[in-house]
Amino acid sequence: MHRFGLRAIYPGPNLSRPRKAHKKYPYLLRGKQIRYPNQVWATDLTYVRLPGGFVYLVAVMDLFSRKVLSWRLSNSLDASFCVVARQEAIDRYGVPAIFNTDQGSQFTSDTFISVLEAHNIEISMDGKGRALDNVYVERLWRSLKYEDIYLNSYETLGELQRGVDRYFRFYNTERFHQGLDYATPEQMHRSFVVEEPLPLAG
Repeated sequence: MHRFGLRAIYPGPNLSRPRKAHKKYPYLLRGKQIRYPNQVWATDLTYVRLPGGFVYLVAVMDLFSRKVLSWRLSNSLDASFCVVARQEAIDRYGVPAIFNTDQGSQFTSDTFISVLEAHNIEISMDGKGRALDNVYVERLWRSLKYEDIYLNSYETLGELQRGVDRYFRFYNTERFHQGLDYATPEQMHRSFVVEEPLPLAG
């Protein structure tokens, strides 16, 4: 089926199930002009089917440059791997003005939200069932899957880890984007960002 570009259709896991009674945050990006790096970051989850079951992938993206700032794989939907990816992005790049997520339980958990609030980061959340509210990360998943994952037969988490790492390095530094005037995300990010990360609040 891979040879002919076909994929078997299986019911996938629900990655956006909200935590009961979580605090509601508005969607802040509708009509917003994104003019510089670290103005808006976004994160999302996707899943990959391996022979042993589902594996889950989270990434944090800068929406101005489209650069993948951090990512993590996990074999469970526990919030911890999302928290690690969030913290790695902050440690490496400072803090954004706005952080956009969906309403999944990983991103509405106290451990994920508390650090954003501590740094006075505005929290934006997609409308329920509105994938277009996070369109750039959705496009990242499509690119990753159709340009790498569906073309390779990853058997183990370790193989997938190496493949995703290789692809995101290519995506950031070699893949030209029409929407960035044919620059790479790394070129776009570096053209606006000083070498030192933004100071953390608090």
